[in-house]
Amino acid sequence: MIPTRSLPTVVVLAAGGGTRFEGAGPKLGQTLGPASVLAHTLDAVVSAGMPLVVVTVAALVDVARSVVASRDIILLPPVGSASREPLGVGFSIAAGVSARPHVPGWLILPGDMPLVRPETLRAVARALDSAPVAYAQHRGRQGFPVGLSAELYSELVLLSGEEGLRRLLVRYPSNAVEVTDPGVLQDINTTADLERLRASSTVVAWQQSVSAGQPNEA
Repeated sequence: MIPTRSLPTVVVLAAGGGTRFEGAGPKLGQTLGPASVLAHTLDAVVSAGMPLVVVTVAALVDVARSVVASRDIILLPPVGSASREPLGVGFSIAAGVSARPHVPGWLILPGDMPLVRPETLRAVARALDSAPVAYAQHRGRQGFPVGLSAELYSELVLLSGEEGLRRLLVRYPSNAVEVTDPGVLQDINTTADLERLRASSTVVAWQQSVSAGQPNEA
């Protein structure tokens, strides 16, 4: 087994406003099978045996603590608050990377992607050995996680507001990791997205494999 200290750290983004989700309560706290959306995402990282940090807001701290230790939780003000910080996905990435500066790299994973498989995370981590950027793709479509090597630290910590990773993906050589994991494309933006996932055959098969203790291979 690869020592944890030699693996990139997974930065789970769970601080977004979720403005398109009109359900009761935060979308990451919604149930999907036996647990919340965020708990499933975090469970995948834990099952992959990779270090992680969760960038989140107060409303989701208890959900995060149900899976990870408090030391692995970075608390941000909610988007739209009176904070002077330029909050958004870029700021969340910068906060997570800054919290783990002395690691081989980072995998960026949105918290609303609960079906990403542990094997996919490990495959993207391995791809960083030969390129500064790597990302999962399914049937030729780019998805998450996105892996970033340690050499990009100085750029990542300067991200702010809603500035994402597109600029880095364009500027640096990257490895596209083709996987048989549709979860790399399945995020949750609306209540309709959540209901489709709850009803999908992918989720049913995934829940059965979890119950049986059988891993899904990427």
